[in-house]
Amino acid sequence: MVRAEEGVLRKLLEGERQYRIPLYQRPYQWGKQQWQTLWNDIVDHVDSDHAVDPASSHFIGSMVLVPMPDSYSAMGVSQLLVVDGQQRLTTLTLLLAALRDYHREHGDEAGTQKVHNQFLVNQYQEGEQHIKLIPTQQNRDEYRAIIEQLPTKGAGGRVGEAYLFFRAKLENLDAGAVSELERFVLNGLSVVSITTHKEDNVHRIFQSLNNTGLQLTQGDLIRNLIFMRLGNDGDRIYQQVWYPMEQTLPTNAALESLFWLDLIGENPKLKQDATFGAYQSRLDAMQSRDEVIAEVRRVAQLAEVYALILDPSREADPDVRMRLTRLKEWKSTTPHSLMLEILRRRSVGQTTDAETARALELIESYLVRRLVTGVSTSGLNRVFPQVLSLLRDDAPIDRQILELLSTGRRHFASDAEIRRAALESPFFEKGRREHKRVFMQWLELTFNSKEPVDTSRWSIEHVMPQTLDTAWRAHLENTYGTEAYLEEYNSTVHTLGNLTLSGYNSEMGNRSFSEKQQQYARTGIRLSEDLLSYDEWGPSQIRERSAAIAERIIATWPGPVSSLADGGDQLPVWGRVDATVAAIPPGRWASYGDVAAAAGTAAQPLGNHLSAKPVLNAHRVMKRDGSIAKNFRWLDPNESRGVREVLEEEGLRFTASGKADPTLRMTLEENCSISLKTPIESSRSPSRTGG
Repeated sequence: MVRAEEGVLRKLLEGERQYRIPLYQRPYQWGKQQWQTLWNDIVDHVDSDHAVDPASSHFIGSMVLVPMPDSYSAMGVSQLLVVDGQQRLTTLTLLLAALRDYHREHGDEAGTQKVHNQFLVNQYQEGEQHIKLIPTQQNRDEYRAIIEQLPTKGAGGRVGEAYLFFRAKLENLDAGAVSELERFVLNGLSVVSITTHKEDNVHRIFQSLNNTGLQLTQGDLIRNLIFMRLGNDGDRIYQQVWYPMEQTLPTNAALESLFWLDLIGENPKLKQDATFGAYQSRLDAMQSRDEVIAEVRRVAQLAEVYALILDPSREADPDVRMRLTRLKEWKSTTPHSLMLEILRRRSVGQTTDAETARALELIESYLVRRLVTGVSTSGLNRVFPQVLSLLRDDAPIDRQILELLSTGRRHFASDAEIRRAALESPFFEKGRREHKRVFMQWLELTFNSKEPVDTSRWSIEHVMPQTLDTAWRAHLENTYGTEAYLEEYNSTVHTLGNLTLSGYNSEMGNRSFSEKQQQYARTGIRLSEDLLSYDEWGPSQIRERSAAIAERIIATWPGPVSSLADGGDQLPVWGRVDATVAAIPPGRWASYGDVAAAAGTAAQPLGNHLSAKPVLNAHRVMKRDGSIAKNFRWLDPNESRGVREVLEEEGLRFTASGKADPTLRMTLEENCSISLKTPIESSRSPSRTGG
């Protein structure tokens, strides 16, 4: 429920109440232009309308107020959050402080106490509830000095300047004029206060304000929502936890990203623009203020971890720092969710520096190999959250990431695919330009030159040019024939073997190969050294060099577990899986999770294995709730029966809801006892796949 009420400043400030500026709000920003406009409006109305009609008023705008949780203290102070209108309210209270001090300096103690006790402070309250207006943290000390009449009042920034501006203006008036002005300020300035109920949907309120120009980000909304839940503990937690976190992550965008990355561990499909709603649901599930405080502390610890991703120079371990630096050079945020979890586990002692560095290396390898083979980046925003959601606590993080990236059609390119792509794929024409340039720079670093050349500003150079001039065309025609040369040229010109790095790309153009060799000899680029050994250059030489580069890529960036990537079962784990599944007796069933745990893998790789290989009794593996996977299919194309039909024939009972009888489910212990036995050679039979 929203209530709008028009009233004068006196009504707004009288009584035991306190207005708090939300912590998301920017600091006080009004300057001399706004102060002068307000002053002129007041003086003009005092001299004209108010002099004729003392009841006349001047509308100065609206304020949006939200009652804070526990909005009434034990002493009865009503606390309201100023969602909109902080600039006007702060300025008017500074004007009142200037009026109070004018009275004091002119010997009017009664006027001094009236303004101070009625409109600036809650006279009978102490501590945080004493002052009627609590600005943002950035302005709080400066504002408090003015209200509490400390020696430092008027010093500092905008708040102090505003106070001194009005003090100077008042000194130019006589006592009578000041009294008239004060009466008009308190009784003639009209404000519409829009007050929401504390149970109202805060998101909806803020969204409506966005439409009128406040433009709150999701980070703003989350911050405000948290501190509304913290009530009187908000200031303490802000100083102790939140403000240091803001220093660690100095941009609102970084803070918003952190909340999103944290949430997609629970919901891999969560879109970033839905972050606020998802986080509101998380807070709604918390039963106490202590839980909210613990949540803020947890997020602050996570921010320290996230800061390493954004600024790898903060990382102490050299290997981890190098891997973080390289992934930052890649300029892709899609791996950040997985990287955050890797670093979080290290921060709490779940993984070592070496395992962390290895896990980050695998992410780099995965990205590089996809680039080399020309796989689109469009699916990466799903891959890393999926992998994150499948991580367990009972195995090294690097080993898990290797296994998970190797399965589930995640396109972790094998060595064979790298070799084929190096020879056939037009590397230069696929992928993001920035990624290709960074990859070529990393490729140069693999030569471990004693005096590496700074290639950060260099670009990719085609040795055989993209545009053939007469000399190049004649050379290719003479070598490959008039009919074949163009096909040979097109199939190799953009492949890896024809590419190097150059700081003189525009100058090199389509110069002859011998002229280019002279330039390559002067650059100091190790990637170009092999080009100096050739007497001529064309498709044959390009293929030879492509093959050599492929082997360098394979040696530098580790690939997937081949047996997992190929859907094979050479690893011992798949022998245990087959034996465990084959031993499920008729009339019983097992869950994917239990079979996976017993065999030493995860549910998704298990499902992939069962979908690709005919495993005896695979149809007896179902979801945890006893339901048959929606994507079920028999691997035997001749099998036309439904899974439930087969299971019922074998003696398995189903409930009225269509789920397998839970009392007939194999326990984890039973699955483990089977898995620990020597794997048997499973006879193969028509099987099925499920997820």
